[in-house]
Amino acid sequence: MTKPDDVPTRVLDWGTIKWLVSPETDPGTGITMCEVVVYPGKGHERHTHPDAEETIYVVSGTGTQTVGDSGEFAIAAGDGIYVPRDALHSTYNTGWVPLHILVTYNPAGAETAIDEDPSVRILAPGEAPLWVQDRG
Repeated sequence: MTKPDDVPTRVLDWGTIKWLVSPETDPGTGITMCEVVVYPGKGHERHTHPDAEETIYVVSGTGTQTVGDSGEFAIAAGDGIYVPRDALHSTYNTGWVPLHILVTYNPAGAETAIDEDPSVRILAPGEAPLWVQDRG
């Protein structure tokens, strides 16, 4: 079991990511699961994971999603989204509160690409990102 305070937080211009299940936290696992927080009015550009399929579960908040040629569609708490291997996709928060999603990659490995983003900052386990600190 991995608790959120036990793993680093990756902070990007559009939100934060915590790898809760990965080969790093659970040697031998074939999947990755992460908690993602997308800031209000922000999102990530369309991109692909050539070697992994992705699932997204919306925990809270509202936003828009694209998958392949689907065009943009609304997402909200309780929705599940499947992203096939190598499909272009993006997620945006259209609300005024953070959009919380759980994301899985199968197989594990696609998550390592985020560390190549020059804007990513990695916070030590237990260190809170500013959006948490500001909520006091």
